[in-house]
Amino acid sequence: MAGHSKWAQIKHKKAIVDARKGKLFSKLAKEISVAARLGGGDPSMNPRLRTVIEKAKEANMPQENIKRAILKGTGELPGTSYEEAVYEGYGPGGVAMLIEVLTDNKNRTVAEIRHLLNKHGGSLGEAGCVSWIFEKKGLILVNKKTIDEDSLMAIALEAGAEDLKNDPKEENYEIITSSDDFQAVKEALQKEGVQIAMAEITMIPKSHVSVEGETADKMLKLMEVLEDHDDVQNVYANFDMPEEVMAKAE
Repeated sequence: MAGHSKWAQIKHKKAIVDARKGKLFSKLAKEISVAARLGGGDPSMNPRLRTVIEKAKEANMPQENIKRAILKGTGELPGTSYEEAVYEGYGPGGVAMLIEVLTDNKNRTVAEIRHLLNKHGGSLGEAGCVSWIFEKKGLILVNKKTIDEDSLMAIALEAGAEDLKNDPKEENYEIITSSDDFQAVKEALQKEGVQIAMAEITMIPKSHVSVEGETADKMLKLMEVLEDHDDVQNVYANFDMPEEVMAKAE
């Protein structure tokens, strides 16, 4: 879990300071539109939409962009219709990978994803080949300097959290929730004034593959090129690698 948490923090920091704001905003707009199309344009009645709007605000996406993406999703403004797809495969060293995309052309996208995997030491797999390794969970990180473990545990567990982890080597506590209870736990923490370092619904691997050296470098490069693809929303992988190697991604 520590490896997953560390990578989640790196991605979170990179997203906020990403110089390619246009690309980030484009991906967020897609996600907002799809959430609005599937669950309606009212965030109070659509948890998925509410979550992605919060993510967009955190990235300083202009309010007008958010509103326009919602209206495209509900059909009140013309816009491209995107389909969701999840591709499964392997990275260097046999690392399991899940790749979530939003696309207006699945045939084009799957061909491009296959090409990127093959080029960087991975391969596309069949549906179901690695999805069993991952669990959909809520992950909330809280800096240890802001609250003691017992106080945080009392709030989190009362609100429905599944677990709280305190790795001595990490600067944050890790709170794990079910995807259904994620919002309730997050709001309970906020109500008590707890400063949240990061909060997201993610796919957490149940087992990890250790990679190092050249294999680890290839894995990071593959993650980078996949996440840079216009249609890719999220990439999940069960790698575990030395912190100093992972830090290169920052």
